[in-house]
Amino acid sequence: MTAASDPHAAQSALRRCANNIETAFIVLARPVRGRAHGQWPYTGQQIGMAVGAGLVAFLFGMVVFDAAIIRAAGHLPHPIVWFFDQITDFGKSGWFLWPLGLLFIAIAALPAALPRIPQLVLAAIMVRVGYLFVAIGAPSLFVTIVKRMIGRARPLVIVPTDPSAFSPFIWRADYASLPSGHTATAFAVLVAFGTLWPRSRPVLWVYALSIAASRVVIAAHYPTDVLTGAIVGAVGALMVRRWFALRRLAFYVAPDGMVRTWPGPSLTRIKSVARGLLS
Repeated sequence: MTAASDPHAAQSALRRCANNIETAFIVLARPVRGRAHGQWPYTGQQIGMAVGAGLVAFLFGMVVFDAAIIRAAGHLPHPIVWFFDQITDFGKSGWFLWPLGLLFIAIAALPAALPRIPQLVLAAIMVRVGYLFVAIGAPSLFVTIVKRMIGRARPLVIVPTDPSAFSPFIWRADYASLPSGHTATAFAVLVAFGTLWPRSRPVLWVYALSIAASRVVIAAHYPTDVLTGAIVGAVGALMVRRWFALRRLAFYVAPDGMVRTWPGPSLTRIKSVARGLLS
């Protein structure tokens, strides 16, 4: 009888999964371990200056560039618009959150009676999968809520295009332009995966920039929406990385205050554990 057909085995797997997920939340919420070297490397004044400069840049871009670039995008050749229309939905967070979430649950449900080395390898993988899920999911959730509170009209909602049209708290999809959720997801993916696998960054940059460009080309967002989304996604993923680092989960804070990545299990070791689980 297989585990899938044995109700007791299935219940045991569900209990293990629930217990491991509960433990993961407890570990993620635990106090900072050891010296934090400053829980945030920037002063309040520096953050305030950055926010102020960003607001000025946004207002300048809204007045000078937004409408002009959207009008220019309307004159692009049809094949270009068609291409970006085909790839733009790959900026949806579900493409990443569903596989990562299911993988996390699958690892959490594995039997506890494993040798020490496979347990350590699976724990390291689980931490990294959890990091990727939170680093992508947190900025995406933040944008989903905030954009509907801001209520900026999308480019083609009002004719002629009016980048200054806002209706806060209207909670409608056509008034959810700022910031761009697809772009936030794409840049969160860039930062999250890029911190774990630096060699993948060139491909990730192509992906993130392509998604960002697609949102303007198909007139779903203004350029300032896209720029804001990129900042929110990247900064959000970096904040999640630092949260993990302060708890020494996949990352750590070095004496110079910079976040470093712990070495993860090698591909050879992962293959060995996978073969053991499947045998």
